[in-house]
Amino acid sequence: MLPFPDVSRRRRLALRHGLARPYPSVGAAAEAMTALHATEAATVHLALWARVADLALDDVERALYDERSIVKQLAMRRTLFAFPRDLLPAVWGSAAARVAGQQRTQVLKDLHGSGCADDPEAWLAEVEGAIVEVLGDGKARTTAQLREEVPLLATKVMRGAPGSKWAAEVPVAPQVLTMLGAEARVLRAENAGHWRLNKPAWTTTEAWLGEGGGDGAGTVTPPDPAAGYAELVRRWLWTFGPGTEADIVWWLGATKTIVRRALADVSAVAVALDGGGTGWVLPDDVADLDGGGGGGGGGGTGAEVAPWAALLPTLDPTVMGWKERSFYLDAAHTPYLFDSNGNAGNTAWWDGRVVGCWVQDEAGEVRVILREDVGSEASAALDAEAARLGAWLAGVRITNVYASPQMRNALLP
Repeated sequence: MLPFPDVSRRRRLALRHGLARPYPSVGAAAEAMTALHATEAATVHLALWARVADLALDDVERALYDERSIVKQLAMRRTLFAFPRDLLPAVWGSAAARVAGQQRTQVLKDLHGSGCADDPEAWLAEVEGAIVEVLGDGKARTTAQLREEVPLLATKVMRGAPGSKWAAEVPVAPQVLTMLGAEARVLRAENAGHWRLNKPAWTTTEAWLGEGGGDGAGTVTPPDPAAGYAELVRRWLWTFGPGTEADIVWWLGATKTIVRRALADVSAVAVALDGGGTGWVLPDDVADLDGGGGGGGGGGTGAEVAPWAALLPTLDPTVMGWKERSFYLDAAHTPYLFDSNGNAGNTAWWDGRVVGCWVQDEAGEVRVILREDVGSEASAALDAEAARLGAWLAGVRITNVYASPQMRNALLP
């Protein structure tokens, strides 16, 4: 196998992820990253700020809600992403379908266990039909508004074993809408709140994207699961390759069997990683090992890249792209910058490595918190990025559900 050293992986990351040389548009950056994490609403905007030249807030809002060129969809690992629109059919046929099945099973389990419906399957079918019928007028509605028009959505179910400390009565409405969203029968339309907060209004897929769904032109039938996974893996390999089988299994939330078939379907090529592991790349990327490259996301491993600084948001797609992260992350930093489930908080990068995090003070000023001595050049570059981000946020303070231990400690009085 040809070697693919860590230095080449970091160089490729810098270029293909638009961090050393920004992309010219939201669409180009979203396409390059395959999927933008959207669990925290602000992550979409801040991830694009880090990768798009001269980005304005309205550029992101227009792509999400006017042009609808990137669309929020629940998919891999039951995680919300913003996908390039053309990738949606492949997602619907594979990762989203897998999550949808899991969600439907959970909703029915909760209905059965709570005894709130004599026939849970019939109850759920009635509620689904009522939601789709209400949304059929093309008007987007929040979950609260849907509860007013579909009274059964006000039902609560018991989650957890009765009598246990984990037992709790929870509303069924979010579960049902999450399930319908995973099934692509409904989508998150406009955000009913501030751009930094998730408060989705729901509508039907046809109303949001047109009869064609993915491309708006004619009926789109999602590919079979194998074809859908192959397309997702092909795009992942362009964005994140080389990566290990374990990386892809984790990112997809799939099985080794699914990943191995997808790797075969895209004719992925094995390469030798530093440390003795086996990585995978697309066939066209093998020649890239001998040089080449290109700016603005071309991503050759041989292209020269000047040292670069970046401030990335919580759950940014770069930091969340791999399960095995040693080529860009010192293991000693992990307990400070990630939670126990492997979710990343805000991160500060210098020349292809995570070196700390960033926070905002009460006035909204962005401050970098370093985990190691990076030298004066790097410190100055990161401080300049902090000033640039602070100016772009213009006093807006981002609140993070997935704040890392380092972020929380930095904000303690």
